Amino acid sequence: MANAALPAGRATPRRRALFGLFDADGWGWASVKAAFWFVFIILFLGYIPDRAYYFTVNQTIDLGLLAWSPVNLCPPQNEDVPCPAPAGAVLPWHPSPTELDLPQPRTDAGAVQAGSRFFVVGGSDAQGAATDSVYIAETTGVGNYAPFKDGPKLPAPRTDAAVVVYSGTVYVIGGRDADGKPTDTVFTLTPPLQGELPTEWTTVDALKLPGPLAGAAGTSSGDGVLLVGGANADGPQTAVWKSRFVTDKLTAWVQQPGLLYEPNEGGVAEVVGSYVWLIGGSNASGPVKTVQRGQIGATPAPGASASPSPSASAAPGQPTTDAAQVTQWAVSDQTNLPEPRANPAGFTANGTLYIMGGSDGSNPRNELYWSIPDASGSVLGWRHLAQSDLEIATAGASGLGSGAQAFVFGGPTADGVTAKTQRANLAPQEPFFQVGLVGATVPALKIDGEIGQQLGYLNAAGAGTVNFIILLLIGWAFAHKERTRQIFENLRNRRRRRRDER
Repeated sequence: MANAALPAGRATPRRRALFGLFDADGWGWASVKAAFWFVFIILFLGYIPDRAYYFTVNQTIDLGLLAWSPVNLCPPQNEDVPCPAPAGAVLPWHPSPTELDLPQPRTDAGAVQAGSRFFVVGGSDAQGAATDSVYIAETTGVGNYAPFKDGPKLPAPRTDAAVVVYSGTVYVIGGRDADGKPTDTVFTLTPPLQGELPTEWTTVDALKLPGPLAGAAGTSSGDGVLLVGGANADGPQTAVWKSRFVTDKLTAWVQQPGLLYEPNEGGVAEVVGSYVWLIGGSNASGPVKTVQRGQIGATPAPGASASPSPSASAAPGQPTTDAAQVTQWAVSDQTNLPEPRANPAGFTANGTLYIMGGSDGSNPRNELYWSIPDASGSVLGWRHLAQSDLEIATAGASGLGSGAQAFVFGGPTADGVTAKTQRANLAPQEPFFQVGLVGATVPALKIDGEIGQQLGYLNAAGAGTVNFIILLLIGWAFAHKERTRQIFENLRNRRRRRRDER
């Protein structure tokens, strides 16, 4: 007798998760859950305590990733600069109060900061005569300074000199004398950190230039002072000179292997990284927009070297090897200024090149241009904001960057040589509120000082502790699912009874 076959059983469907995308018992869904909890734990134990700390000490705090934001609100201190401000932007310039003007109008002077003092050295007066005056102001707080006073006079009148600070000493290099002729002298003054200034400048014969030079661009490099271009009796020159700092002093000038791409006087030299930039100035034909870039410490390009003159050799007993020579210069259309500028003011701050004012050959200008070279020394053009232009158009003014502040002293204007000082802030504030697709920036407490630091640590520890307890409760709930369901069911029933009683 044949046995009857058992009927087919009912197939048990496999559960699906996340809108049916994953098998609830498969590795795909398990991986998604593992990734979620990994991110969740980092968020609770790392990101939120970190945000709690910075919410206490910062002015603003970022929540999430804010790569782009259509809604931006900036503080009124930024005035009408775009919000958020472009990298390197400068807030609008404003004339300083009258009591902070120079004692007398000056042009073609040199402005530097040595320690806590501003120096405005030499220059020409309103009648165009070279002066021996030195004006000194003590800095007072952040971005402020006391009224200028007369400092020790130069040994002789000098205008269009290169004025550089190196290792706490002020150097006045070359320049034109009272007869308008280039000179080869170097004057120095070393102000103490505290106390009275020396009463006289020192003429350093060991640093005498190889030949008379005026309108050269001076700047400090890592191991000495560079003197770029300038003019002698024959006009603008292409030579670049360096004085190395050896055994606590600058040594005799040595001509560098690299010559300028074109002769130049009245440009601005600025060093960023392994490059020195010569911006604007004039050649024999007038103002130029050329920006020449010199490389420091590279192997000279074929044909780019120039033999130093005998007078440029190092002093006896001084080392002549210099691995940080300026070896070659280059120019490009994308690096040049938008317009020619002769005798501009300029400085560098936070790796950014700034150039302002100058003459286009006919009139003083007020435009400010800036550029941020990348690590390879490339400059992809110059940026300009009308809001960041000088309040007073000027050429031959003295520019100075000090911390987050910038200053321009004197210079010829459309109404003649001025004694006015203009100032601007180099650090626009970040937006205090932003909203984007994947994040936001909101105001924070900004509690300054040690109190803010300690409160920040307490807030971070508190947030981390609370979040750790929450994670423990979540883990317990997953380990006791039935009891957790019962607890939530009891809570719902309790709320239902209270609602019915009302």
